[in-house]
Amino acid sequence: MKTIIKSLILLLSVVVILSCKQQKKEHPKTKKTEETVKKKRPVALENGKFFEVDGKKMLYGGEKDDQHFDITGYELKDGQFHYGIGREKFPALLEPEFTSVRQADSIWADSTRFLVAYSGKEVKAYSVKDLTRHEVVNDVLDGKPIMAVYCILADLGAIYERQYGDEELTFALSGYTYYDKEVWNGLDGFVLWDRETESLWWPLIGKAVSGRLKGVALLEMDEAHWIDTTWEEVKASYPNAQVLISGQDYERPSHWKKLEDVSSITENYSMDP
Repeated sequence: MKTIIKSLILLLSVVVILSCKQQKKEHPKTKKTEETVKKKRPVALENGKFFEVDGKKMLYGGEKDDQHFDITGYELKDGQFHYGIGREKFPALLEPEFTSVRQADSIWADSTRFLVAYSGKEVKAYSVKDLTRHEVVNDVLDGKPIMAVYCILADLGAIYERQYGDEELTFALSGYTYYDKEVWNGLDGFVLWDRETESLWWPLIGKAVSGRLKGVALLEMDEAHWIDTTWEEVKASYPNAQVLISGQDYERPSHWKKLEDVSSITENYSMDP
């Protein structure tokens, strides 16, 4: 009798196990596709960020009417823009402040990621953590205007030059990201704007995509003068580096000098034929 009971219990256990396995087969977990993930981000077109004013196509740029972007004739597609929080929401620095490696060493772990730019005797170090907050740091290195940028969505970090002949451009985040399935594995990348012409720039293709500078190239600094590295390497190889101070902010300027004539830039730096 005991043998029969044990056999029945064993048989019942086998049935339960097989049943559970069958249920798992019938109800597989749905794998999140790239398209599903993207739909969770605010779609600018659906949220009314595109509109027209006096026959011009405009893109929302902030609470004030003079903050919107004129994108008439621009290169990108409306439906591939995400967000639209306003162009002054991120504190893209204009006059960054720095400290020494010795003073900063108590803040950063050796594994912390940094972008480091160097020219002549000057070295600037920007933690990716701080760049994630600022997105753009307008700076000067060895007398030359540069900017350190980082986009967390595309994991794109780089150092760019800001001098275009006799003209200097100043950059910030537009409040938008943009994606294209054919570019950068379809990842979202931030869209920048410059204060002097209010053109929009998409770093994933390395050029301006709207405004008077449409087609002009973003000037990535020669890779012989910058590196994506760690704090441990900064301390070992660049002990005299100037390190960006964390937590900086500033009052956004209400007015900015505009470039009236951009012909020298478009003629000498355009990527388009």
